[in-house]
Amino acid sequence: MSAPAIPRTELFDDFPRTHVSSFAQWRALTGRIVWTMVSRGELIAAVLTPLVFTVGFYLPLRLVMQFQGIDYAQFVMPIIVLQTMAFTMMSNAQLAAFEARTGFSSRLQSMPIGLLVPLSSRIAAGLFRSVISLTAALIYGHVIGFEFTAGWAQTVGFCVFSIAVGTMLAIGADGLGSLTKSPQSLSQALTLPTLIFGMMSCGFVPETQFPDWIQPFVRNQPITQFAYVMRDMAAGGVSWEVLRVGLAWLVGGAVLFVPFAVWAGVRRA
Repeated sequence: MSAPAIPRTELFDDFPRTHVSSFAQWRALTGRIVWTMVSRGELIAAVLTPLVFTVGFYLPLRLVMQFQGIDYAQFVMPIIVLQTMAFTMMSNAQLAAFEARTGFSSRLQSMPIGLLVPLSSRIAAGLFRSVISLTAALIYGHVIGFEFTAGWAQTVGFCVFSIAVGTMLAIGADGLGSLTKSPQSLSQALTLPTLIFGMMSCGFVPETQFPDWIQPFVRNQPITQFAYVMRDMAAGGVSWEVLRVGLAWLVGGAVLFVPFAVWAGVRRA
């Protein structure tokens, strides 16, 4: 007589069943991205990029601004930090586009991984890179004469606000990368608006240096308002009138970009 068949449920009862938490999955994916950054020398670029911005933005206009009575190290440092955060934004976009193009994102969707784990891991790795770049930028800023004179609370606020802006931009760029699937094209597409909003802002020169017809745009666009907040935090302390406008742009960007990035990241190709 043949042996009785063993029910399938009983056949695998002796094997341990493990469940990997979403946090463990996030930690593993984030560590993978950070290790890739280290092995490819991307963190070295994160340290050198703010140096390039500091030298390229500060030296050409330093003497001109001194003749106008402006301490240019204090004036230009916020836009240097913001441009550094924009570089992190582009890195996040390229990473998301690369994972989408190679099919890595689709493969993760077919596995028992939390829907938001890939997106949150890319953002966390970008945050890590932003902190390194911000630290390097502040060191270079100290060399050229930039100082925090409004106390520790405003200093922490400067750092937190700049990281928040960079994270908000990185989330939006991540969504674009998930849809575009072309790192090169996306990098070129993001470079133009970054240059336009950066150069057409009050981060490099005062509003009065622009023609009258474009001053309303220069004064009210988000990069200018972010620079105002950070400049006041570094100097005498930011007022609520200035802070609320910058926060409005920051919250508005988050409200727009977060749902977009979530939709782009969890949709199936």
